[in-house]
Amino acid sequence: MRLKPAAPLLAPHQSSDDCIIGGYDIPRDTMVLVNAWAIHRDPKMWEDPTSFRPERFEGLDANAYKLIPFGPSEELVDMSEGTGLTMPKAQPLEALCKTRESMINVFKEL
Repeated sequence: MRLKPAAPLLAPHQSSDDCIIGGYDIPRDTMVLVNAWAIHRDPKMWEDPTSFRPERFEGLDANAYKLIPFGPSEELVDMSEGTGLTMPKAQPLEALCKTRESMINVFKEL
């Protein structure tokens, strides 16, 4: 999803104070648009940014909500882009919920 976001720009933000972003002076109350598409492909932030390399996240001390696993099927997912302003997928993604084994006891206690 990093390389194929649902939209190229994040929701508009507003600066709460004067600040500097990327060397530019941004006055308070300025609308700021973040280009997520470009950030996710920035070679300064990611080594080999356009390659699918899940091993780059191994060993990170990350909270579970940051790296949620998905796509356990062996079938390739069509991530090609369709047409439109929000970068829709050519074939819409389908989410299927499945309880993790570790959560079964938690649900039994509810």
